[in-house]
Amino acid sequence: MPVDPQIQQMLDAMAAMESVPASASTPEQVRELFRGLIAFGGPSAEVEVADRVAPGPAGPVPVRVYTPEGTGPFPTLMWFHGGGYVIGDLDTADSAARSLCEAAGAVVVSVDYRLAPEHKAPAAVDDCWAATLWVAANPGEVGADPDRIAVGGDSAGGGIAALVALRAREAGTPKLVHQLLVYPYVDLAGTSPSMEENGTGYFLDKDTLEWFAAHYVDGSPYGLTDPLVSPLYAESLEGLAPATVLTAEYDPLRDEGEAYAKRLVDAGVPVELIRYDSMIHGFFQLAMVTPVAAEALKAGAEALRSSF
Repeated sequence: MPVDPQIQQMLDAMAAMESVPASASTPEQVRELFRGLIAFGGPSAEVEVADRVAPGPAGPVPVRVYTPEGTGPFPTLMWFHGGGYVIGDLDTADSAARSLCEAAGAVVVSVDYRLAPEHKAPAAVDDCWAATLWVAANPGEVGADPDRIAVGGDSAGGGIAALVALRAREAGTPKLVHQLLVYPYVDLAGTSPSMEENGTGYFLDKDTLEWFAAHYVDGSPYGLTDPLVSPLYAESLEGLAPATVLTAEYDPLRDEGEAYAKRLVDAGVPVELIRYDSMIHGFFQLAMVTPVAAEALKAGAEALRSSF
């Protein structure tokens, strides 16, 4: 299918702007640009919001807690934002977190993990794991039901969610009920065919992904294919929580997300894989731009409701 017309208009507008590629910019410059782009998503759900902190391995980890209407304890989604481990924060994740809170009827705990290059691998995953353990051990702090905790995220956040699920399996706790992996970044080596096929012209490009990966891994003890960095290379995916994997036709991360879904299926994990044709990376936050994004958000929320 051709790119969705509304999405194509956005791509054309971005292409007309004079801008420096991410790979030739500083992390702070790209962070600021990303904050501005998120405004394209438009307004989102009105839910109760509170900023908190969870104890982390290098100090307090800021979290933002979204609470739906009703009486708790509520099922809970730990949400990890995208941004290639280098950009993104609680504000850029706000729209998706609000929408999932309302649509899934769940508390959403959005985690403001440490970013690269200031903090190398696996700092981001360490923070998200610590926040997940804190919620599981202290559910009353956020109104959570400790027996109904899921993990999720988009892009790098999807990769983090997969890595947190792997840690939970190894630790034996918490017993996660679901993984919502939205175009997950699970192979930082970038080896899939879609990395070339969709590597330019569709918002997220191959050069930017290589820039992200280098900032996160270079100078750390880990390589791009280390399973503590890229969950696609984990030795075994058996015994993980059921997963919903959403991918986009024109996304350089499309094939690695679908390869991860296949590995989960081969390991006996229940999986629903949905590819959204005509979509690009980042579309999940664009419900005000295209109805397809609203459909994807609904699908993710319904999967969470079912698992809860």
